[in-house]
Amino acid sequence: MDNVHALTGAVLVGYDGSPGARAALDWAVAEAIRLRVPLRLRYVFEWVSQVGVFAVVPPYGDDLRAEAQAVVDEAVAGVVAAHPDLDIRGDVADGSAAGVLCEASRHARMVVLGHSGLGGFTGLLLGSVAVAVSAHAHCPVVVVRGHLPAQSSLPVWVGVDGSPESDLAVGFAFDTAARRGVPLAAIHVWEPPSSPRRGTIPRLSYDPAMMAAAERQLLGEDLAIWRDKYPQVAVTTTVVPGHAGQALVDVSRRAQLVVVGSRGRGGFRGLLLGSVSQQLMHHAACPVAVVRETPS
Repeated sequence: MDNVHALTGAVLVGYDGSPGARAALDWAVAEAIRLRVPLRLRYVFEWVSQVGVFAVVPPYGDDLRAEAQAVVDEAVAGVVAAHPDLDIRGDVADGSAAGVLCEASRHARMVVLGHSGLGGFTGLLLGSVAVAVSAHAHCPVVVVRGHLPAQSSLPVWVGVDGSPESDLAVGFAFDTAARRGVPLAAIHVWEPPSSPRRGTIPRLSYDPAMMAAAERQLLGEDLAIWRDKYPQVAVTTTVVPGHAGQALVDVSRRAQLVVVGSRGRGGFRGLLLGSVSQQLMHHAACPVAVVRETPS
């Protein structure tokens, strides 16, 4: 079976048998059923690396690869037993985890990853792999964190900052909330104006209430087209001053999913390049979706 054809429109899970990967698989199974799309598991088998040279000494390479395939086959069999009508397949790919998953994302509906892993996904959210996949994937990337109840009435939260990437995130969040039949909560975090010389401008130099009102109006404008498209989704809005990373972590405690764009401006500037992304991916209490492009 051609891998590109098999991946087209599917939910793709980076899988290695670790607890994090199993949680990601559970989330992905439910999402694939909701979306009525195929589910694909991919174990990325990375060669042993020493001083930049990639090599495996036989017979350990073949043995390890066979073990990886067995892990994938066992996971697929478990899903088939529980959901016999779901189109699910799994495979083992060679290469770097980030490179393989980013390339596969060209054809997937979304990529789902656990918050930690083993094997090819060791330290997935502690180094370059998470940043690379979230920053360069060609479809939304979901990092599964926190406790996952079977059914949840908690809202989907989305970070909004008015950037094009943020608008993609808003669309993804509305669609997700509509499919799940839950409310959508939109949050905009604004930063007090600052002086290049003296840092944050004293509150006496500007009117916080006026600033908040202006930011709230902009948020309403950003959401208007999506409210019209999804009239069945109940929407609440939050506008607060402060630090975007901490605000997103805080709301994740009362969310079933937090959605953000891959990069933005204002409170979400450099989302996947600095402290905001690290806070959210390390400390969120629920799964996090990073949206780069609309699903095909």
